[in-house]
Amino acid sequence: MNRRDLLTTACRAAPCMLLTTASQSTTSAQQYFGSPEQRESLKQTGDAIRSAFGRGDVPGILAYHHPEVIKALSYQKYLNGIDALRQELQGTLEAVKLEFIENQVENTLFQGETAVEESLFAIKITPKAGGASSIFKGRSMVVYVRYPPSPTGWASIREIVQPAT
Repeated sequence: MNRRDLLTTACRAAPCMLLTTASQSTTSAQQYFGSPEQRESLKQTGDAIRSAFGRGDVPGILAYHHPEVIKALSYQKYLNGIDALRQELQGTLEAVKLEFIENQVENTLFQGETAVEESLFAIKITPKAGGASSIFKGRSMVVYVRYPPSPTGWASIREIVQPAT
C-alpha cells in the first residue's frame, strides 16, 4: 500500500474510531453514576442514619456502619472502629438531641462495591439539660461499601466532616 492509499484509509477510518471511542467513554462515565437501584439503596441508607440520629437510636445508627469505620468529625476528633463510634454516640446522644434539618447531596461516585458521597448538611443541636439550640453546618464526604449485614446492604466505612466557616 502506498502513502496515498494509507492516508485515505486512515481518513476514512477516523470518524468510525472517534464514534467508537466516544461511546466507550460515555459507557465508562455512566458506571460512576450507579444504577437506579444502587442510588436508591444508598439514599435509603443516608435517610435511615439521619432518622436514627433524630430518634437518638445508637443501635440504629451503628447498623449502617462497618466495624472498621473511621470518622474524622473535626480536626481534633478522630474515631477509629465501631466501638469508638458507639462510645462517642452514646455520650453525645445522652447530652443532646441531634436533628438533621438539611442534607443536600452534592455528588455521588460509584465504583464497584464502593460509593463516595459528598453532602452539605445542617444539624440542629438541642441540649437535653435545657438551653438554646444551635445549628452546626458543614460538608461531609462519606465512603460506603457493600456490607450484607447492613439493612440496605451499604455501610459507612470512612467519613470526614468539614465545618462551615
